[in-house]
Amino acid sequence: MTWTELVMAAAPMQGDQPAVSDVRTGEVLSYAAFARRVTRAAAGLRAQGLRYGEHVLVNVPLGATLPVAVHAVAWAGGVAVLGSTGAARMMIAHDHYDPASVKVDQVFSFRPTPGARPFSELLAGGMLEFGPLAGPAFTLDGVRMFDNTELAADLRRVSMRLVVGKDDVLISAVSEPFRGLRVIDLAMTSGAHVVVPHEPSLLGCRVLAQERRATVVVAPYDLARRLLGDPVLRVVDERAVVSSLGL
Repeated sequence: MTWTELVMAAAPMQGDQPAVSDVRTGEVLSYAAFARRVTRAAAGLRAQGLRYGEHVLVNVPLGATLPVAVHAVAWAGGVAVLGSTGAARMMIAHDHYDPASVKVDQVFSFRPTPGARPFSELLAGGMLEFGPLAGPAFTLDGVRMFDNTELAADLRRVSMRLVVGKDDVLISAVSEPFRGLRVIDLAMTSGAHVVVPHEPSLLGCRVLAQERRATVVVAPYDLARRLLGDPVLRVVDERAVVSSLGL
């Protein structure tokens, strides 16, 4: 099972249950919607000419749209590059981009953006039923490549170590995009519900935990240390989700 397959595996069972709640935008992404958007966007990227191993810049904030963008690229056989500058075959942006800072053939955006095509255009066709069996899927810097097999194997290891269950509500108080993406991957692999705060803070996390009846919070060390002591809330240092990748 590849990286994206592992993240989508809970979709048939969880269906319309919430996978990611984005506090900043109010969007709630269900498991079924995630799988549908990823497979359709992947088909759209292929139809627009994306080939195996080609890079796609992804400049999208943490929330409900980031996992859709990254996993659509990976499912299409491309390599997702988190960043807003550089050269790539295509780019997926959220609501803006600087044409002078990128060298790409096409730009797709989740929100109306001058010079970009709507991301929704990628969803208009059919779905891509099968993704790549192996090969590169992600890079942070364009140099070190993470392949599907490595990311899937690491996600399994993290899942076994941190033990998040399908009944958990997990707050991702993480600001670094890749760490935040791995937290979402972890939660979705387990069938859990991850809530992404707007601006994580001690008070904000406590209020959100109470409102959402959260059971787990993943946060940077300083914030995690200050959240300790709650008998209901399990606190995880964000480094635990990427340490085995050497990050």
